[in-house]
Amino acid sequence: MELAQVRLLVTDFAACYHFYGEVLGLKPQSGAAKGPYEKFSPAVGSAGIALQDRSVMAEVLDELGDTANGHRSLVVLRVDALHAYCEEITMRGATILHGPALLTDRLRVAHLKDPEGNLVELQEWLLLRG
Repeated sequence: MELAQVRLLVTDFAACYHFYGEVLGLKPQSGAAKGPYEKFSPAVGSAGIALQDRSVMAEVLDELGDTANGHRSLVVLRVDALHAYCEEITMRGATILHGPALLTDRLRVAHLKDPEGNLVELQEWLLLRG
């Protein structure tokens, strides 16, 4: 088995597309800025985040037509220089809710939300610094 992607069901596709592509700097697979689907990948690694227009999935599963309440996901992205990356994405429109701060002696994190309210955790793995 292989994890193909984490897919977020969103109602404002354009705002989320802008956030993951322009603000966080992930690479879109096809450039489908109007949706209803797009996969984003970081510069390294094989994991990806995909956006799916919630109304399209509601045609398959009726219950998805309801408005999402509460935090249903946490997207985690690893970066090499957390402080610098947070400064960079703040200049591009991100709002950091927490951090950068140590979570453990081996992990520094920062948290923000995408336009749909999905939590995004940025991690810097300190253990890798040797």
